[in-house]
Amino acid sequence: MATSLPAVTPPSAAKTPINFAHRGARAYAPENTMEAFRLALKLGADGLESDVWLTRDGIAVLDHDGVVRRGLRSRPLSDFDAADLPPHIPRLADLLAEIPPDLPVSLDVKDVEAFDAVAIECRAWRPAFAARTFLCHPDFGVLAARRSALHDLKLVHSTRLAKMAQGPERHAARMRESGLDVVNMPYPEWNGGLVALFGRFGLRSFAWDCQHVQQIRAVVAMKVDAIYSDWPDRVVDVISARATSSD
Repeated sequence: MATSLPAVTPPSAAKTPINFAHRGARAYAPENTMEAFRLALKLGADGLESDVWLTRDGIAVLDHDGVVRRGLRSRPLSDFDAADLPPHIPRLADLLAEIPPDLPVSLDVKDVEAFDAVAIECRAWRPAFAARTFLCHPDFGVLAARRSALHDLKLVHSTRLAKMAQGPERHAARMRESGLDVVNMPYPEWNGGLVALFGRFGLRSFAWDCQHVQQIRAVVAMKVDAIYSDWPDRVVDVISARATSSD
């Protein structure tokens, strides 16, 4: 039996999707560095994406792999205090200090211990900013268990269709029941019907790994709510061209 649809208003009210610069403008600058984040904003990104870990002394920092390489040796980032990390690895606080207060930020939480630390830091920086903070994780149970404690932040399930054992409609219902906010999948898995389906459950649709112009055009046409790209300027160009052609 098909799951009945809840009576909610689809969240896709925004005229254009959020343009999340994936790890900053990593097509042009070293990823997850302040240089990459600053450049992304100059290129027109209206959202920033990064990966977040905790140091040994409990500081949220931005890095993809979570390891520190010195010579031929690599050690987990969690083995270091924040003050002992290489200078190219920024703290979350460094990013918050430079961005506009209304800029959405998407954080891929690599260390589950970082959830609470990120929430505390975002709330302390600017209470209203929490509502513009999207915390991504691939484990549905991890997100659902933290929904109550993270009530004012957006929780994003990063997944794939093949992992929705009971199909996308049941998955959407489970997300709604658990209070999650966003489903995030790679761009090839999206189509307009899926965007509409998740929207009927009050869920936003985010598409990642949108690098080439044709990929960006496709997901914009599907009316996804956010796009992750290494090329934020390409996203700007596609959205601008679409707006011009519709005038």
